Amino acid sequence: MKRLEGKAAVVTGAGRGLGRAYAIALAAEGAAVVVNDLGSDLSGRGADATPADETVATITAAGGTGITDYHDVT
Repeated sequence: MKRLEGKAAVVTGAGRGLGRAYAIALAAEGAAVVVNDLGSDLSGRGADATPADETVATITAAGGTGITDYHDVT
C-alpha cells in the first residue's frame, strides 16, 4: 500500500539509527524522501556523506525516491 504516494518527507538525522529507519519506511509508503544528515560521528564531530548516501542507495534499490542533503538545519 502506497499511502504517501505523491508526498514528500524530510528526515533529519537519516543517515543512521531511527532517522534511517523512518526514511526507509516513508519511502516504502511512496513518499519522496530528503535524507538530511551531517555525517557526524557519534560524538558529534566530523562530517561524512557516506551514511546519507547509503540510506538513499537503500531507498532507490527498493524502487523508492530519495535525495541527500548534508546541510545543518539547526
